[in-house]
Amino acid sequence: MGFTVMFYVIAIVTLGSALMMVISKNIFHSALLMLVAFLGISGVFVLLHADFLAATQVLIYAGAITIFVVFAIMFTMRGDMKTTNLFSRNLIPGALLSLIMIVVNAVMVLTTKWPLKATTAPESTAKEIANLMLTKYVVAFEVTAVLLLVAMLGAIVIVKEVKKSS
Repeated sequence: MGFTVMFYVIAIVTLGSALMMVISKNIFHSALLMLVAFLGISGVFVLLHADFLAATQVLIYAGAITIFVVFAIMFTMRGDMKTTNLFSRNLIPGALLSLIMIVVNAVMVLTTKWPLKATTAPESTAKEIANLMLTKYVVAFEVTAVLLLVAMLGAIVIVKEVKKSS
């Protein structure tokens, strides 16, 4: 009973902040509401006992992505901040398409026969994921690390050349 109430509270907060993010006329407020939506999603992961996904959601999305968006807004902002997120002329077609997608998703979820297993969730998902990443998938993990390092070095080289030419 307690988990059900917590789920509905988290779901209402998450969906409400996501809706307000889209509706808000101030783009900075939209970014902060996006942070609340990301934290709500991590709360759902906590309720599902997916501690690794919850921590990843907080660190990457709620932390890094939200800060990146806020910096992008602050560095590119021109003019008055109060009316930065103007409504589009395509509001009606967008709302109609969104409604169609919600109905299609609801029909798919309600008509699908979900298989239920009587297995229990592991105590710590992070330990299992770390064990797999450092044993069975170590090559893919290291290749990804090298790829990210090369991408970061490439970004630094590009930025340095832009500074020199300006």
